[in-house]
Amino acid sequence: MKRLARWILGIFPRTWLQRLANVLLPFLDFYFRGNRFTDPINGKSYRSFLPYGYVKIRPNALSPGTLSLERHRLIWLYLQRETDFFKTSAKVLHMAPEKAFMTRLSKLKHLAYTTCDLESPLAEVKANICDLPFADASFDWILCNHVLEHIPNDTKAMQELYRVLKPGGKALLQVPLESNRAETFEDNSIIDKAERTKVFGQYDHVRVYGKDYFDKLRQTGFEVSEIQFGKSLTEAERLRYAVTKDEYIPLCLRPIQDRK
Repeated sequence: MKRLARWILGIFPRTWLQRLANVLLPFLDFYFRGNRFTDPINGKSYRSFLPYGYVKIRPNALSPGTLSLERHRLIWLYLQRETDFFKTSAKVLHMAPEKAFMTRLSKLKHLAYTTCDLESPLAEVKANICDLPFADASFDWILCNHVLEHIPNDTKAMQELYRVLKPGGKALLQVPLESNRAETFEDNSIIDKAERTKVFGQYDHVRVYGKDYFDKLRQTGFEVSEIQFGKSLTEAERLRYAVTKDEYIPLCLRPIQDRK
């Protein structure tokens, strides 16, 4: 199964996999039903999750019911338990929308939900994150997970996200982050895909973020909470939902009164 996962990820472009999801999901959802793992996004349980990863294949990472990964399930639990996201009317911008979230969030009547990406076939608005076609202070929430590591000018992207977020609004701006690395690493001279995967964790990543990521968000103007929500879960819950203890959820607030 691990070899198959590595082959699929290496051969098929992500946009192809996104288009195939609707065809594959009903079969996977039925075939893997059981009671060992639970996906909090759809509330269903499975005998196993699927392996996933580019450099290191992680067992039981990908939910066969929603195609959610560990980080998606952790974010969903956080939004459910620690915020009013599922209760209060809000305008939401979802950058590079994950199918696991999009399928369900688009059906919630209390959300004015907009999806945006330059290439994704799932997004309704086609736009560059560095030049968003939205007015200032348009959204109460922004979801932008594992996007900025793909963007050469991540400073401009952060500024655009800040611009379109309402004062008092919140953004979840999660990235792959190495907590033992103090400073973010970039090297544009590495152009070989295999070498980029080895160094950056994925062939289309342009950097490896360190703990200074939070400072960069603050320099943009955000008030940032470095949330490790997995630590608040019991060990049994972490095993049940297949989430990690140390994953960071950067909760970014645009202050009511801009500091700039």
